Amino acid sequence: MAIINALSTHSLGSWVKNPVILCLVIAQLVFLIVFGLRYFGSFQSLELGAYDMFMRWRPAQGPDSRIVIIGETEEDLQRWGHPLSDSTMATILEKLLSYKPRVIGVDKYRDIPVAPGSTHLDSVLKSNPNIIWIFLFGTAGNDAIEAPAILKGSQQTGFNDVIDDIDGIVRRGLLFLDDGHQHATSFPLMLALQYLQSEGIGLAGDPQQPQLLRLGKTTIAPLEGTSGSYFNIDASGYQFLLNYPGMPARIQRYTLTELLTGNIPENALHDKIILLGSMAKSLGDIAYTPFNRKLQNSERLYFIEQHAYVTSQLLDFALAGTAPVRTLTDGQENLWIWIWCVIGGLTGIWLRAFWRFSITSLLTLSALSATCYIISLQLWWIPYVPPAIAWFVAAAMSTAMMSNLEKQQRRQLMHLFSRHVSTAVAEKIWHEREQFMDGGSLQPQRLTATVLFTDIKGFTSVSENMEPQALMQWLNSYMQAMADTVHDNNGIINKYIGDAIMAIFGVPVARKTEQDIKADAINAIECALHMAERLRGMNAIWEQQGLPTIGMRVGIYTGPLVAGSLGSKNRLEYTVIGDTVNTAARLESYDKDIEAPPGTENCRILIGANTLKYLQDIYETTEVGSVKLKGKEKSVNIYLLNGRR
Repeated sequence: MAIINALSTHSLGSWVKNPVILCLVIAQLVFLIVFGLRYFGSFQSLELGAYDMFMRWRPAQGPDSRIVIIGETEEDLQRWGHPLSDSTMATILEKLLSYKPRVIGVDKYRDIPVAPGSTHLDSVLKSNPNIIWIFLFGTAGNDAIEAPAILKGSQQTGFNDVIDDIDGIVRRGLLFLDDGHQHATSFPLMLALQYLQSEGIGLAGDPQQPQLLRLGKTTIAPLEGTSGSYFNIDASGYQFLLNYPGMPARIQRYTLTELLTGNIPENALHDKIILLGSMAKSLGDIAYTPFNRKLQNSERLYFIEQHAYVTSQLLDFALAGTAPVRTLTDGQENLWIWIWCVIGGLTGIWLRAFWRFSITSLLTLSALSATCYIISLQLWWIPYVPPAIAWFVAAAMSTAMMSNLEKQQRRQLMHLFSRHVSTAVAEKIWHEREQFMDGGSLQPQRLTATVLFTDIKGFTSVSENMEPQALMQWLNSYMQAMADTVHDNNGIINKYIGDAIMAIFGVPVARKTEQDIKADAINAIECALHMAERLRGMNAIWEQQGLPTIGMRVGIYTGPLVAGSLGSKNRLEYTVIGDTVNTAARLESYDKDIEAPPGTENCRILIGANTLKYLQDIYETTEVGSVKLKGKEKSVNIYLLNGRR
C-alpha cells in the first residue's frame, strides 16, 4: 500500500500524470517480481498441480486395445507363491506365447535364478526374441538390478527406471539413459519398437534436425532443465512429457490365475503387447500419476500399468502422428506472463469498486483457465499459475492505486468546489471529472460565463463606528444572505474580498450553447435583483435594531475567461481569470456617484453590452454611455439596470 500511495502522490505533482502510464508501471513491477519468483522455482509445485488438473479435465478416451496386462494379484501370490519359480515363469511365458502376441514384456526382477526350472526359462527366453525383460539401471550403477543373465547384451532388455517429480508424481518418460559406461533403452520403448517392427518403423533422426529422434510420424524433442514450469530439473537421458493416453480408463487386464487356468478368451491376446507384472498391494509396486494423486483404492495404479500407458503414448507417436506435450521457449513464456501483467494493470483503470473487482477477477481467471485448458487439449503446456498471480496482483495494485488516486482527486475537487457550490453541483462535478482533471491535477478550461461583483457603499465609515465583534457579526449576516442568494440563482461564490463578493455564473461545468450562456446571464441579473430585495429587508431589520443600514453596488459582465486552480502546491484555489473578470470589477466600481433607479435605491447595478444582448425584453435598462474603464484601453458600453419589465 505504501508503494500505491507513493505512486498516487507522485502522480499528482510530477511527470507521471497519465493513469495508463501508472498502471503500466505497476504491471512492469509485478512482472519483475513474478519473474524473479519463477526464476527461483517458487511456482513449480503449483504449476505441476495445474498441469495435473488440466490433464484430469480432458475428455475421457477408451483404453488402448493394442495392450493387455496380466496382473499378479494378492490371490495369485497365495496360489502360485512368491517369488514365482523359474519353472512357473517358463510355463507362464509359454502359455502367453500360445496366444501369438506380438511382444511380451515382463516387469519382474530376475537377476538371481529361482530354482527349479532355470534352464527351462533360459531356453524360452533365448528362443523367443519378442520377450522383453526389465532391469533397473539405477544411479551410477550403485543400485542396479540386472536382467536374467541369459539376456545380457541382447536386445531383449529395457530399464524400468522412472522419474518422479518433487511431489512423487511421474510426469516424465525416459527413452534412454547413459552413465558414461553403459547406454540403455527404456522398457516401454523396447516394447514399442518390437511391436512396430512388423510395421517397418524404427527410430531415426529427424530430417531437419538430426540431433532429434523421430519415431514413425513424430519427432520427439527432449525436455530441458527449464521446460514448461520446471525449475532446473535433472534432464539427463532423453526425456519427454507424459500425457497418459486413455486415462482414466483402465487398460484391459487379466489375472495370472485366469491365464494359467485358461480363462482368457482365445483372441484377447493375439497380436497384442502383453505386459506381465505385479498388481498386488502388498508388493507396493504403486505409481503416482496426475490421475491418482489421492490414491484411493479405485484410483490405485501399478507400475505395470504406468509402463503400459507410456508404451501406448509411444505407439501413438509412431502410428497416429500424435505430438508429444510441447512447451514454449523461456522467452515466449515470459512474454505470455508479461501480457497478463499488462492486462491486469490496465484493467485496474476502471476497476474501482470491490464488487466490480471481484466479478472481474472471477471472469478473468475463469477465462485464463479455459484458455490454458483448451491449449492443453492441443498438447501444449503453458504457464497458468504465474499469469494468474501476475494478473491478480497487477489488477489489485492498479485498482488500489486508481482508487487512491480517485480519492485524492475527489478531495481536491471537493476542496476546490465544495465551498463554492451546493452538494448536488459538487457531485455532478465529480461524476463529470474527466473534463476537470488531467491525470492528477485540475486542468484549465476556456469558457464563457457571467461574472458578478458586489461591494458595500460606505463600508469604511460603517466599520469605523462599530466594535470589531459587532462589525464581524453584522458583516457575516450580510455575507450569508448574499451567498444564499447566489446559490439560489445557480451561481457560485468564487471569493470574498473584504466586504466585496465575486460570484460566477456558468462554471465549473462549461456551457456549450448560446441558450445556456443566456441562462447564466439572466441568473446573474436575477441574483442582483434578489440581492437588492434581501438587502432592503435586512436594512429594515437593522434600522429597528439600531444598526447601520447600507447600499451596494453591482457590476455584471459576460464574456470569455479561463477557469482553473491557482496558487501553490500547498494551497490551491479554484478561480477564473481574464478580461471578463476585470471588466465586471471595473463596472462595480465605476462612477460611484451614479445613483440606483427608483425601487432599487439600495442597489446600483451596472452591466456591459455583452450581457445586455442576452436579456432581450425581460429587463429595463438605461444607457450610461461608452466609456473607458480604469485599466482598459477599449471603450465599453455600460447600462444601468432599472429592473424587470
